[in-house]
Amino acid sequence: MKLLSTALSFCLASGLIAQSPKEPGRGVNVVHLDPQVKPCEDFFQYAIGGWLKATPIPDDQVTWGAFNELFEANRATLKTILENAAKAQAKPGTPLQKVGDFYASGMDLAAIEKAGLTPLKPSLGRLSAIKDLKGLAAEIGRLQVEGTSQSFSFAVGQDDKASDQYIAQFSQGGLGLPDRDYYTLGDARSQAIRAKYVEHVARMFELLGESKLLAKAHASIVMDFETRLAKASRTQVELRDPQANYHKMSPEALAKLAPDFAWASYFKAIGLPEQSAVLVRQPAFFEELGRMAKDVSLNQWKTYLRWHLVRSNAGELPDAFGTEGFAFYGQVLSGAKVRQDRWKRVQVATDGALGELVGQLFVEKAFSPEAKTKMLDLVDNLRAALKERIEKLSWMSDTTKEKALQKLAAFNVKIGYPDAWRHYEKLQVKRGAYLANTVAASRFEFHRNVAKLGKPIDRNEWGMTPQTVNAYYDPSMNEIVFPAGILQPPFFDPKADDAVNYGGIGMVIGHEMTHGFDDQGRQYDAKGNLNDWWTADDAKAYAARTALVVKQANAFEALPGLTLNGELTLGENIADLGGLKIAFEALKKQWAKTGKPGLIDGFTPEQRFFLGYAQAWRFQARPEAARMRVMTDPHSPARFRVNGPLANLPEFFEAFSCGEGAIMRRPADQRPSIW
Repeated sequence: MKLLSTALSFCLASGLIAQSPKEPGRGVNVVHLDPQVKPCEDFFQYAIGGWLKATPIPDDQVTWGAFNELFEANRATLKTILENAAKAQAKPGTPLQKVGDFYASGMDLAAIEKAGLTPLKPSLGRLSAIKDLKGLAAEIGRLQVEGTSQSFSFAVGQDDKASDQYIAQFSQGGLGLPDRDYYTLGDARSQAIRAKYVEHVARMFELLGESKLLAKAHASIVMDFETRLAKASRTQVELRDPQANYHKMSPEALAKLAPDFAWASYFKAIGLPEQSAVLVRQPAFFEELGRMAKDVSLNQWKTYLRWHLVRSNAGELPDAFGTEGFAFYGQVLSGAKVRQDRWKRVQVATDGALGELVGQLFVEKAFSPEAKTKMLDLVDNLRAALKERIEKLSWMSDTTKEKALQKLAAFNVKIGYPDAWRHYEKLQVKRGAYLANTVAASRFEFHRNVAKLGKPIDRNEWGMTPQTVNAYYDPSMNEIVFPAGILQPPFFDPKADDAVNYGGIGMVIGHEMTHGFDDQGRQYDAKGNLNDWWTADDAKAYAARTALVVKQANAFEALPGLTLNGELTLGENIADLGGLKIAFEALKKQWAKTGKPGLIDGFTPEQRFFLGYAQAWRFQARPEAARMRVMTDPHSPARFRVNGPLANLPEFFEAFSCGEGAIMRRPADQRPSIW
């Protein structure tokens, strides 16, 4: 209890009067605290230690935290929406009919079991009939159109250096394991995962009807094939350099890069109109792909493609396929105990296929005009705070400051849901045909994207559905986007204490704004073009400050013997640190308008801000999932996301009276100061 006394003694010395929120959940959740831990020694444990002790990870989850809790709360709303839609027997062609019939087809397990492999046979037959390299390239394209991820990735997006134009983009891909390092690392765990992966692939081939001996041989072919792709792939850190991953060339140049891949047949299969230029993200990968088209036999290519066909569609096939997929991807890779209920899996699939149709139904129930108005006020305060901080930077020249302020002023802000909803008229959805529905949805989305080529950039388009529990910054659009899904407690509550809101959603807003100026985002200008607008001296000064962020992350041990990759997590760590500073300054602007409140539950407004931040990032993961995230996720683990930036903030030291020498107070010369 000593810690609460410390906090209370600081609060009482302020001369403020304690008060409690009118409704539970409107302020800091005191039940989440661990008063046995001192806030200046381990703030993460202090703020959520009680929650960690009282909250086991559910058996059907591999991680659990505030994001999961909110996701499940939103999912309960979506469950009601989807079940009601399935019962509605709505007029054909309406959003309600398409959503309801898609969900109903996924829930009809009896029909799926009865159909067996029949829905997959046309694709299997096409694979079997491949006779030459032209047929191979065409089938790779057809499978991509139908939603089977393999060989490489194709997309249509903005040209990084001409943000007013769409361009066809080609990137590395084609792996069944999460990342290239799973194929290349030589430690015992990586070797064990590879062995279990081969066993899993073999079992899936057996489910397709192959003998154990043949399935085992085919699984080895898949592993050898993917290992070759992995070795040609760039690392996660290398992928973070936008300049190094920008290679614009003519289709003819791509054909010379990988001459043995039949590009003309591929382009025809995906319906790609004639292009003057394409974007090739990783040329060395496609050079290797071309060599593999020449020296890997057609039978081995067919085996590899057959594996990815069944892997990509396991959830739509008889349950034995999904069960086997969960046994490897859920249990071995992620540590899950039990498979999620079918309705949850089908809900995710429905959301992926018909996201904005589902979103229209969701926002009617879950996002009020009051919430949108308050969010816009929050954004205005955050934008003003960042503007002032840029103007006061001592390390940035006036020339670069002017351009930074231009970029900030040009930020587009999207709140809640799109102004214009996506149209799905051409997508046909039928009850009782689950795999056919998912394939139809993939075709629809693929062709919708290809149709963008040659057209003006659609700046109303969203990259997330309204029900998504997340937010993002898009450097090519120069926009920050906050779906209705995340604009819920604990991140945002229009009736909550401002300090908690600013520590939650305010920090998220600041985080996304700061992405426009992190190690990647800063390379894009106000118009969204990849363009170096910094002076050489400013870039050097920025790099010196971010080096401290890298050093701090590299020292954090996420699991015994496994430290963070400071280069991989740099952008997110910069955004966490900057987001906190900006949100705190914005909160002070809000107090200037409304008056600074008193104590709530014995905590000052400043303390509630930092507690609101930490409690919004409460999180835990199973060891398997934690390891995978450290290897592949640019976000740091929650404990570092809280303790890492707070130990750099004088505002935090003052709020909790952390004196010199406290663990949560880094020496001044070790604190990065960027925004």
